[in-house]
Formats: sequence, C-alpha cells, structure tokens
Amino acid sequence: MYNFYDFWQMNPYRMDFFRRAPIPIDTTYVRIFHASPDAPPVDVYLNNRPVVSNLEYRSFTEYLPVSPGVYNVKVFPAGATRNPVINTNINVPSNTILTVAAINKLEDIALYAIEDTPMPVPGDKVYLRFGHLSPNAPSVDIRLPNGNNVFRDVEYKEITDYKLLDPGTYTLDVYGAGTDKRVLHVPNINLKPNRFYTVYAIGLVGEKPPLQVVIPLDGNSYIKVR
Repeated sequence: MYNFYDFWQMNPYRMDFFRRAPIPIDTTYVRIFHASPDAPPVDVYLNNRPVVSNLEYRSFTEYLPVSPGVYNVKVFPAGATRNPVINTNINVPSNTILTVAAINKLEDIALYAIEDTPMPVPGDKVYLRFGHLSPNAPSVDIRLPNGNNVFRDVEYKEITDYKLLDPGTYTLDVYGAGTDKRVLHVPNINLKPNRFYTVYAIGLVGEKPPLQVVIPLDGNSYIKVR
C-alpha cells in the first residue's frame, strides 16, 4: 500500500504555443497528460508540428487552444523524430475542454480523450471525479475514512461523473471493488470552492512506478467555451 499523491494546479494564463493568431470563437482547449507508467519523456507533434517537448510521466501540459477538426498526432520518445510510439488521428470537436491522456504500458500506449465537462457550480461547492488510469489495477471503490463510498466499482479507463461536495480537506482510500483490501491511501486533499478536480489513479500495483494519484485543477474551473 502506498501513501502518496501529487496536487497539480494548472496556470490558466500561459498558453505560449498558440499565441500567434487570434483565438477563434469555436475554439477547443486541449491539454496532454503523460500517464503511461513505463514510457519515457515524450515529444508531441500535431500535424507534424512540434507542440510539446520532453513531457515526463505524471505531467500535464497547459491547455492549448485548438481549432476544431481532425488532427494527426505523433508521440515520440523525447528527442527522437523517427518511429513514433503513437501515430494516430483524433477528432477535436468544437467548444470543448479536453484532457488527452497517454495511457497503457509502452507496448500498448495509446491516446485517451477525456472531456472536462463545463457546468455551473453552486455557490461554495466543489466538483470531484475519479479517473482510473492504472493499467494493472482492478476495479476500485473510493471511500472516505468513515467507510462511505464516494465512487464505486470504477473500472480501468473509466472516468466517473463529477460529484458535488463541500470544499475542505479530504482523505480518500482506494480499495479493490467490493473488498476491504486497501491499495492506496491519499490524505490531505485540499479542495477549494467553485472548482473542478479529477483524481487520476496512475502507476502500477505491486510494480514500479507505484500506484499513486495526481489531482489537477480541471480547465472547466476557469476556461469558458460556448
């Protein structure tokens, strides 16, 4: 059992990659998340243009404004320009906020798009969801210390719906679904009001890098789309 988490909040004001042109009204915002546990740092190309360099495991880019459409995405080990580990096309819808994660182990690495769904936040509340991106972990339950389930029976690659909570400091425990076997203890999660967060479980159970979570501030907290 591991007792570890990272709390990552994105800076909404640095979008250096795409400042050369005015942002169109129907812009989508995309960030990339390196969640492949045994993959090296990577460079990402969009339609053969480098947009991200040396993205390390557990790391997120900032949200990049992108026009809707179909894009070719190539992912290379950092510094390489041949033999991409991912070469695929993705459809970017309009007026959407997306987290695109590199998931699975390196031999099966793939992109996985996750929508950061905009919705109103009732005053002084917070939205939290859970994303299961650990390729060898079983389905899991997420519980509070009192034993109450926050999320139940979450499978690999499942992203739960957001749950409305009171802001504050939380401890979450991750159990094998329907069991009392705790696989991860996550203390001192500070959830601030009027924000959206996702708890992403990444890493490997019983292997390295170990099972852990990262908790980014989601873009629907501060990005407005039509």
